[in-house]
Amino acid sequence: MIIRKFWEWYERNYEVNVGVAAGLFLLQIFHLVWLFAEVVWMKLSGTPLFSLHGMPKLIMVLVDYTEIPALISASLIYVNELRKSFSFKSLLFLIFLNSQWLHLFWITDEFVMAVFIQGTAIIMPVWLAWVAILIDYLEVPVIYDTVKKFIVSLRRKIR
Repeated sequence: MIIRKFWEWYERNYEVNVGVAAGLFLLQIFHLVWLFAEVVWMKLSGTPLFSLHGMPKLIMVLVDYTEIPALISASLIYVNELRKSFSFKSLLFLIFLNSQWLHLFWITDEFVMAVFIQGTAIIMPVWLAWVAILIDYLEVPVIYDTVKKFIVSLRRKIR
């Protein structure tokens, strides 16, 4: 009963729900740009494209934490789609999204930076840092799809 009511509410407010998910995920682009420019580029070339310190670094950390509500809100989009009918794309995107939890709680950015920038692989090997980066970038197709869903939902509402 509660679950059915939740999904009814979710459907009635779909534009807002998908808009919140899209907005939160768009913030993640800043994190992905930083990850490439400072961490990955440093590993590949020896010099970062830029490096964040002080307040910009703190802002980046705060932006990174918006990933948690982004994952939850975007997961609801794909769970809702799967609830209505099976779609391989929805299932795949749900897997992409929820692999982020592994990255968030196990292979953190601090670990990746320690391995790549300081060169210290504490317990885990370097290849695991590359896996963590790949997991982070699995968000990109979901970000695109979520923004697209938001735009489509707005166009439907206007009609």
